[in-house]
Amino acid sequence: MDRRKFVRSALLSGSVLGAPIQIYKKDDKDSMKGKNKQRQWYELRTYFFANDAQRQLTGAYLEQAALPALNRAGIGNIGVFSEWQPQGSGKMYLLIPFESIDSFAAVNEKLAHDESYLKAGEAYLSAPATAPAYERIESSLLKAFVHMPLIEVPEKKERLFELRCYESPSEAAGQKKITMFNDAGEVDIFKKIGARPVFFGETMIGERRPNLIYMLCFDNMEAHDARWKAFGSDPEWKKISGMPEYSDALLISRITRTFLVPTGYSQV
Repeated sequence: MDRRKFVRSALLSGSVLGAPIQIYKKDDKDSMKGKNKQRQWYELRTYFFANDAQRQLTGAYLEQAALPALNRAGIGNIGVFSEWQPQGSGKMYLLIPFESIDSFAAVNEKLAHDESYLKAGEAYLSAPATAPAYERIESSLLKAFVHMPLIEVPEKKERLFELRCYESPSEAAGQKKITMFNDAGEVDIFKKIGARPVFFGETMIGERRPNLIYMLCFDNMEAHDARWKAFGSDPEWKKISGMPEYSDALLISRITRTFLVPTGYSQV
C-alpha cells in the first residue's frame, strides 16, 4: 500500500491523533447565572523520547506539519513545550485547545484530507518500527473550568510555565476541589497576584484520574517564587484555605508539578 494512503487510512481510523469519543451532549454549554459560556476542551499530550533523533523528528513534524495543519483546520493557540531542566532526551508537551468536543472528534478526518500536512509530515507519519519518531505518547482530554472557559495566551516574551496536576482521593473530592477554583475564587487570586493562568481543566479521559490540571505562566523562576509567596500570604487565599471543607487533606492525594519552556514555534 502507498505510504500516504496508509497514513490517511490510519488518521481516519483515529490511530494517529486519537479516536473520536462520544462523551458529550450536543450543545456543550454551561449556564452561568443566565449567561451561556462555551467551554473549551484541551488535549494535553506528552511525547517520550529515547534519543535526540526522535526529539528532532517529532519537533520538525510539529513545527512544519502538525501546527500549520491544525491552524488551517481552525485550531489556534497551540502550545509546544520542552522541559525546563530535561534529563536525557527528555519529553515534549503539546497543548491543543478545541472549541468543542465536535472539533476534537473531527480533527483526524481534516488532517487525513490535508495533502500539505501529509507531505510535510511524511517522515514522522511513516517512520518505520526500526526507527520510530518517539517511544510513546500519553494523552489526556480535559474540559475547561467554568470560571476560566477559554485558554489565555500570555505575552510572547521570556516565560516559564508551571504545569500542575492535582490528584484527588475520590470523584467527590475532585469536584469539591474544582468548586474551590471556580466558586471560592482561587482562579481570581492567581490573576490578582500576577501568576498568569493559561488554562484550568478537569481530566475527563487520561491517567491517574480523578484529577485536574492547570498551567501558570511566569517571567522566570525568580518571579515564580515571588508569585507563589504572594499567593500563600494573600488574605483571600488564607480565608479559603482555612475553610474545613477545602482542606487539602480531604481533597488532594498528590500534586505533581512540571516546569516547561516554550519552543520557538509554540503559539502559547
